[in-house]
Amino acid sequence: MNMKKLFLGLLACLATGVGSVSAQTVIRPNQAIMIDIRGVPADEISRIKGDYTVSDSGTVNLPLIGPIGAAGLSPSALQSRIESAYKSAQIYKSPTIMVIASSGEAIQKQMVHVGGQVRRTGPVEYVQGLTLYQAVQAAGGPTEFGAMNRVELLRGGKVRVFNLNTPQDMNFLLEQNDTITVPEKSWLGR
Repeated sequence: MNMKKLFLGLLACLATGVGSVSAQTVIRPNQAIMIDIRGVPADEISRIKGDYTVSDSGTVNLPLIGPIGAAGLSPSALQSRIESAYKSAQIYKSPTIMVIASSGEAIQKQMVHVGGQVRRTGPVEYVQGLTLYQAVQAAGGPTEFGAMNRVELLRGGKVRVFNLNTPQDMNFLLEQNDTITVPEKSWLGR
């Protein structure tokens, strides 16, 4: 009888061990993941490090390299894929990526809001590295009446005006919950 209990206990342990190996974390669409990066210049870490949501199509949109297939991969496989993408694009020589997959569903999507004289007013998904110009373009770009030289950004209760005809203003980095307004051109067409 003791031998039977020992055998069943051993069998249960083996089944549990095999089950945990086969049930390793696999990244799914709409899942939240956290990405950390090392081995790059310090000012670049904050550009890439953060929380991301895997899209419905199974990709993660990363700064400088764009969408990377993530669904169906383990976190370690995604780490390797991201490292390879940055290396092959010759952006970083030896990045070290760490991916942590959440156990829950997607994190609440972060947004910026674009209004005024754009083709599609409303929220635009915020990703790290999103510029003011990219947000306006994601909203369909300006209408023929949109004044790109006087784009307003509301952040923390303060309004700043940007000229999106200049490279430095085009590349201004946004933060989540920023509100962008493209005003109407004046009667002079500006």
